[in-house]
Amino acid sequence: MDRRRFMISASALAGAAAFGLPRRANAAAAAAAVEAAKQYAGSEITIVWEAGLQSLDPLNFSGPKWEAATGVKVKVIEVPTAEMFTKILQEHRAGTGAYDALNVIPAWMPDLVRAGALEPLDAMVDKYGYRDELQNIAPVYRDNQMTVDGTIYGFPDDGDVFVMYYRTDILGDPAIQSAFKAKHGYDLPMPPKTWKEFDDVGSFITEHTGGKPYGAAFFRDAPYAQFMFQERFRVEGGKFFDADTMKATVNSAAGVKVFSDWVEENKWMPAGVQTWGFVENLAAFLQGDTAMTISWPPYGRWAAGYGTDQDALSWVPKSTIAGKVGYATPPGGAPQLAAGFALSVSASSKQKEAAYLFIQWLNSEEISMERVQLPYALRDPFRASHFASAEYKSRWPQAPEYLAALEAGAVSGLLDLSIIQTDRYEEALRQGVSRLWAGEDPQAILNDVAGQWDALTDRIGMDKQKAAYAAWAAKPNAYPAGA
Repeated sequence: MDRRRFMISASALAGAAAFGLPRRANAAAAAAAVEAAKQYAGSEITIVWEAGLQSLDPLNFSGPKWEAATGVKVKVIEVPTAEMFTKILQEHRAGTGAYDALNVIPAWMPDLVRAGALEPLDAMVDKYGYRDELQNIAPVYRDNQMTVDGTIYGFPDDGDVFVMYYRTDILGDPAIQSAFKAKHGYDLPMPPKTWKEFDDVGSFITEHTGGKPYGAAFFRDAPYAQFMFQERFRVEGGKFFDADTMKATVNSAAGVKVFSDWVEENKWMPAGVQTWGFVENLAAFLQGDTAMTISWPPYGRWAAGYGTDQDALSWVPKSTIAGKVGYATPPGGAPQLAAGFALSVSASSKQKEAAYLFIQWLNSEEISMERVQLPYALRDPFRASHFASAEYKSRWPQAPEYLAALEAGAVSGLLDLSIIQTDRYEEALRQGVSRLWAGEDPQAILNDVAGQWDALTDRIGMDKQKAAYAAWAAKPNAYPAGA
């Protein structure tokens, strides 16, 4: 996955101004980390960070702030998301000690722990009094993206979750509502709660307006679409594997329905939508060309115009829809917790304690509250205090509704699949999505994907993968509640 492949190099944005935010009263864990880190003044630690806008956080905001407080320099090693797992693993195997702190996509964490690449953190969590503040991280992130086999290996640090965005002026237009009810026999839902309602509303808007705007659009490019498949497949009742035999079941009726529905939806979405990535979909929505979409939280901030006057966000199209956007969980009510990041310490680091203190400080209630409000850094709310923040709610008029949608997603959100060599399974699915857009038959594609998954399971070892899948599937947010 690389939701931010589109991002321009952060080095080209090094002059972007830090976003001024006040200090918070709750500073216990942050202050403890600062005081302890002063013993390392004059040293330098490295942290691996996603290349692009994300890296502006440690480059321009948190890195300089940490150095000013402790005297410890922070060197940011920018790595494209698609290469991060491999580079972290390679560095660990080489034992160079080149990396101290790490950004890790939570779905990778079990594989990295099995490889011995991540340092266990429990002892330092207790030494520096951080365990209580960790409890204030939203449970879906805290309980599923922090530990492996009961041991802490990372601090959930990014509330990535899919959100549905919809035009309140379009879906709330009395003429559209009246015509919709005349055709479908029920009130136009605002927003749609099921995929059947979504298809009814989206196709009707395109027909009624002549595509001005289109009823909806999504990013359909395979790296993004595979996350949307993971979500919608489970909402439709699908399971990834037969828990007893470990045979892949992505080619079940639920999987075929998702692929078939996508093909039908494309017919009333903008031409060429099957090639759209993050930027193309963002531009269409912000320019008023589509009435509904689903994406990560930054869309909601940028649609309101929040922070887009900064140089770092000069590439974001000017929003024409500020004040006209509603926020909700996607149809089915169980959004994908797509990707996200956790902060970890490299097991091969020669400065583990200094690295740990930096990530405790970054992740603390005080500092994370500042970081999730940086318009350019793409870190999304993940603590109860973030969702409840009066300051954040004041950022734009609809910010309270935005934070409520993120909080709802943090309750019902679905975990990314996380088993042994997850990315290889996802790559087969990504290839399947590309074949779908090339016009191949949904059932035939998914039969091939299932065959590839079965071959991978055989190579890894059925018993080993069965145990990994059982541990993942036992988590409360692996499948929708009641599934």
